[in-house]
Amino acid sequence: MSIKKYWAVAALGCTAIVLTTTARAQTRELGSSGELLDGVAAVVDDGIVLKSELSQRLDLVINSLTEQQQQLPPEQRQALPPLSVLERQVLDQLILRELQLQRANRLGITVGDELLNQALGEVADNLGISLEQLPDALAAENIDYAMYREDSRQEAVISQLTQRDVFSRITIAPRELQQCLDRTEATQTNQFDYNVSHILVSMPSPATPEDIAVARARVDTIIERLESGESFSRLAVAVSDAQTALEGGALGWRKGSELPTLFADVVVRMQPGEYSEPIQNSSGFHLVRLNDMRGAERVMVDQMKLRHILISPNEILDDAAVEQRLRGIRDQILGGDAFATVATSVSEDTVSAAEGGEIGWAEPRDFVPEFAEKLMTLEVGELSEPFRTRYGWHILEVMDTRSYDTTDEVKQMRCVEQIRANKAEEERETWLRRMRDQAFVDIRL
Repeated sequence: MSIKKYWAVAALGCTAIVLTTTARAQTRELGSSGELLDGVAAVVDDGIVLKSELSQRLDLVINSLTEQQQQLPPEQRQALPPLSVLERQVLDQLILRELQLQRANRLGITVGDELLNQALGEVADNLGISLEQLPDALAAENIDYAMYREDSRQEAVISQLTQRDVFSRITIAPRELQQCLDRTEATQTNQFDYNVSHILVSMPSPATPEDIAVARARVDTIIERLESGESFSRLAVAVSDAQTALEGGALGWRKGSELPTLFADVVVRMQPGEYSEPIQNSSGFHLVRLNDMRGAERVMVDQMKLRHILISPNEILDDAAVEQRLRGIRDQILGGDAFATVATSVSEDTVSAAEGGEIGWAEPRDFVPEFAEKLMTLEVGELSEPFRTRYGWHILEVMDTRSYDTTDEVKQMRCVEQIRANKAEEERETWLRRMRDQAFVDIRL
């Protein structure tokens, strides 16, 4: 894919939509000196859309549509819409863009050079070049690097605004989430092999209430023995009425679609080593154990249990004073005072202060870089020296570490993202139309 085409179709986070530098001369006016003068295409609340902006974006759209038509067989090609139609559509996009940037400015949303360089670095990676080579690659396509950076920055600002005004307001009902998880499990079932064992406590057919009660009592006894540590396979040999009893109840390795229908839905939700609650049908009560899985990619992460104390500089205490105060607090804790008591009294992180300074289990990537960097230098039980982040000064302790299985959480997060994405386009269109309807717009073409 060419650089221009890549930029035209990629979304920010990987890249930004880039305008070509060629202007459509017929949308500008000539001054008395013969030089082109820019003009106003539209007044938008406190801002304007220039004719040059409209011209540049219109060129990009026309070039893209023309290229798409040229890639089709001749018999499938169609004439482009009239120029006036394209111009009005492009102008509407620019008006909406200007309204979003004005709102972002009122809310104080900005994108610093660090975040912008990170996004541009991803663009360069996807193009197989380094960030340092990106300006030359742009120049080869007659695209101004400074203009490209500014356009990218604006797209990043709009992205943050959209997260604030649109995505954060999308609600997901518990039923929607569960339906998505169910669909995910259904499509993944046959990707995995399940090693399953089974115990059956049978009942006569038809069973009387007394027969059911007796069988249930036997099952409860088996569960008590399992909870006390007895082996599932040995209990199967001793008490199961199933044909697989002498094999320790083993059903062997089976695909999800090959599991007995009675407990297939239960098995695919279990973790290796777990056994089910009693499952009743006309033949009796069943207990199922998932011994192992193959083909399942477990998502394991290293987590740390943390607690901290935060104090921020203010009009009275500058950075040096806050750092000195935290050094005194650190000495106080090392001298025997309870961390939790001190944190509750002095920490300005009100959420964690209520828990004695505890943040809970987390990964370093969950925090700002300065915090994560300090976190990685600490041993369990070690109390850090005071250090500075964008939120203020901290002292930090790693209380414990663990390797944690986040597979189910990852599945849930993916479903949340999927549902939100499905709702986002409609929500975003409604949001933009409302913004447009409430704005003052004077089109001057």
